[in-house]
Amino acid sequence: MRIGVVGTGAMGTFHVQTLARWVPGAEVTAVFDADLERARQVAGEVRALTLGSAEELVEHRHVDAVVVAAPDPLHEELALACLAAGRPALLEKPLATTMDGARRVVDAEVASGRRLLQLGFMRRYDAAFLQLREAVLSGAVGEVRAAHCVHRNAAAHPSATSAGVLVNSMIHEFDSVPWLLDDPVHAVTVHAPRVPDGALQDVQVAVLETQAGRVVTVEVSVNARYGYDVRTEVVGTEGTVSLTPPYGVAFRRDRMDGVAVGDDFVARFADAYRVELHSWVESVRGGAPTGPSAWDGYLANQVAFAAVDSLGGAGRVEVGRGERPEIYAGS
Repeated sequence: MRIGVVGTGAMGTFHVQTLARWVPGAEVTAVFDADLERARQVAGEVRALTLGSAEELVEHRHVDAVVVAAPDPLHEELALACLAAGRPALLEKPLATTMDGARRVVDAEVASGRRLLQLGFMRRYDAAFLQLREAVLSGAVGEVRAAHCVHRNAAAHPSATSAGVLVNSMIHEFDSVPWLLDDPVHAVTVHAPRVPDGALQDVQVAVLETQAGRVVTVEVSVNARYGYDVRTEVVGTEGTVSLTPPYGVAFRRDRMDGVAVGDDFVARFADAYRVELHSWVESVRGGAPTGPSAWDGYLANQVAFAAVDSLGGAGRVEVGRGERPEIYAGS
């Protein structure tokens, strides 16, 4: 399968390298980035074409499918372009940066009559998260009553905003929590510390209420400093189950006893990204993507923008879902 990649930042570059090295039956044939020199460098590593625009890449005769790793504000228009061209696409989250935009993408895919888009919610492919979900859904800890999630990044991107903490970072939990518990989010309340006017509101804590009445806390920080850290604990009537820290070797030196914590989310989820890309390629070759759908992205956006309203002073905000279109049955 001949794949074009839009965006050669850290994520896009990793996808190019992963497809080239780890995914049988995949070939990166074209690359585009607004930084053309960067695009040429990444394309040169895999002997791919460097094209002059994303539109040219999506419609190119040597491209069968597209990976979109461009900045968030471009996701909607690129998803719509892929749908218009009939190109399957793996789209990094979020689906769009507005609810209207997310709905336009879903409506366009429904109008096409078939699934072409998959969202890059890589946690669904992570071995630890899959084991955690299996334990939860099997009843190993009894009836689930609560869960606690921590999601910390070492340092914020210079463009980070308070709303972006929810729409860009916490959106992973807005997808993974309903998937993990098999229980949609019904309401969200966001709390943030008092900061000087105009300063980034970091750390943020969301309280999610699910349709089945479970309560989930989600703490997200984009400036944790010490490293990248993702944790989840699920509490049931018969016990608890947690992710164990996926850190490497332990050190005892300089009056310190502990383990080094990495600061790179790509490294933490490297295996998940490999499995995600391999699964996506195989499913597209089989007829249609089977991973997280545009509808899953739409639902995550619904929670994210309800959370933005809550952060802005609305308090507890209930989350609408809407009727799932038929093409997403089973998603």
